[in-house]
Amino acid sequence: MGESSEPTSSRRRRLLRSLAAGATLGTAGCMRRLRAATGWESVAPVSVGIKTLPADADPYALRVAQSVAEWFRAGGLESTVTPVAPEELYRQVLLRNDFDAFVGRVPARLRDGDGLYALLHSRFGSEPGWQNPFGYANLDVDDRLADQRTATGETRREALADIQRSVARTQPFSLVAFPDEIRAVRGERFTGWHRSDYGSPLGYLSLDEGWRESAGEGATATATATPADPATLRTVITDRRPTENLNPLAAEFRWAGVLTGLLYDPLGYETESGGVEPWLADGWEFETVDGRPRARVRLREGLTWHDGEPVTAADVALTYALLSDVTLGRTTEGTDTATDSDAAVAAPRFRGRSSLVADAEVLDRRTVEVRFADCTAAVAAGAFTVPVLPEHVWRERTGPASVGGVDFGATSEALVTNNVPPVGSGPFAFERNVPGDRLVFERFDDHFLATDPPADLPGGVDGFPPYERIDVTVVGADETAVSMVTSGDADVTGTAVGAETIPRIGRSEGVDLVVGRSPSPYVVGYNTRRPPLTNPRFRHTLGHLIDRRALVEDVFDGYAWPAASALVGSGLVPSDLQFDGEHPVTPFFGSDGTVDADAARAAFRDAGYEYDDGTLVERD
Repeated sequence: MGESSEPTSSRRRRLLRSLAAGATLGTAGCMRRLRAATGWESVAPVSVGIKTLPADADPYALRVAQSVAEWFRAGGLESTVTPVAPEELYRQVLLRNDFDAFVGRVPARLRDGDGLYALLHSRFGSEPGWQNPFGYANLDVDDRLADQRTATGETRREALADIQRSVARTQPFSLVAFPDEIRAVRGERFTGWHRSDYGSPLGYLSLDEGWRESAGEGATATATATPADPATLRTVITDRRPTENLNPLAAEFRWAGVLTGLLYDPLGYETESGGVEPWLADGWEFETVDGRPRARVRLREGLTWHDGEPVTAADVALTYALLSDVTLGRTTEGTDTATDSDAAVAAPRFRGRSSLVADAEVLDRRTVEVRFADCTAAVAAGAFTVPVLPEHVWRERTGPASVGGVDFGATSEALVTNNVPPVGSGPFAFERNVPGDRLVFERFDDHFLATDPPADLPGGVDGFPPYERIDVTVVGADETAVSMVTSGDADVTGTAVGAETIPRIGRSEGVDLVVGRSPSPYVVGYNTRRPPLTNPRFRHTLGHLIDRRALVEDVFDGYAWPAASALVGSGLVPSDLQFDGEHPVTPFFGSDGTVDADAARAAFRDAGYEYDDGTLVERD
């Protein structure tokens, strides 16, 4: 008999009718072959790769990522974990958007609620940096983010509550927990460790002298600190990046800004209550003009940069202009685009705060008028917490970045310089560094803390601390850092260490354990620009596959607090988003770290996905 003349489409329909009638095909493999042969559907496995920090760079991130990947796989997803060195991870996540998901910590400026604006507003989705690294776009959230900038009282609280509820449902990131910051300290030479916040420069500036207090004025000092020697605060860290790059604008080198915060002063510091108190500024006065706030900011008298140049209002104005556009209106063709907002290249750090500022005008040598976008004065004051940069140094860095004589378009030198040695106005000045190994700061005796310390400074600071030098040493692991403190070779672990070091700290004579709640939570961040993570129902289901209680117990050894909102600790979390034993919106599918596969499969099917041989797939 010759080849059948039945049309292909008819054969396909006949086979599909057979399937619908219950024809048996023996194996799942045959089923897949039949689907391919008939063209019924083409399927592709759903996969989510997770990038994170290696164990020597973060005590928890890799273990969190491995647990999350295991739960995703239990739900039928293909999931892998890739450890990436810190600066490369942040380049991939923050600058190039080259990721499906990442596990790490988000910066801490969320206490006043407006930190959510930069973290989530869609206007920042195409910009590099910590502002909206997820590429999240939700018009309702955008509207409420704008509302909270202009509202006060209960109206603002409700706007922020609506934002938090939307985020909990749509999951641009799955919040895991707020870790405890664990540090080992020695109290013989300096005291005040337990009252200080070491996520802020103010924590180091509020320390007191220790050996005189404990031994008396006439006592003989220890070998590590004698009256004849300059007092040195010896800190040990596990992050080598600060020894290599001191550019406060470099997103891939700056997760936090404690060390650069000792080099550069802001106009003001945020307080525990969420307000802002003067620092480099002597004070400010707000008024409302055309419905928007303006502030007249007056600098303290006699301020100087570390190179002896005076600090002036022109430095403040240049700082805000540079943060809004690091090219100051230049293009690669050299044409003036100062009025073309699309051509601006915003600094990838401090973007949420700089977006509050419309412009800044010099009124006299010590006075600058800052005009703000549509917001309240209380929100606007957050813009005063950015580091003030010297105009005579940074204006020269607005040209195109160049390597080997090749210009890189709109990328400014300001974003790629390592800024060593730096010129700041802070209480400590750069003395020397050995990249990857050591960093030394010297006290800046022309700082206002030394010459005329004002009363009522934020953070409990009442003048210069008792040491004259900060000596930072880099080591490769938390255990090594703790060993340096227990052996008397360091005063403090400058970076927080993992919970596994606590027994060692507790057994060591003369060493105290300092534990404080971090305002920077661990999250599983999703790249919502990439399918299937573009689907909020898919992300919502992923949120159900994370057992936060198990992570706190098994990974953090209990030294963390699970949460459903990034605003925990601000007093702004609504009652329906309180974490009371379980996530109120995406409770774990299962119990005690074991996934309920049936519940996960049902949720993924509701989100529009199918299973093939136990693997989650999507139809092409």
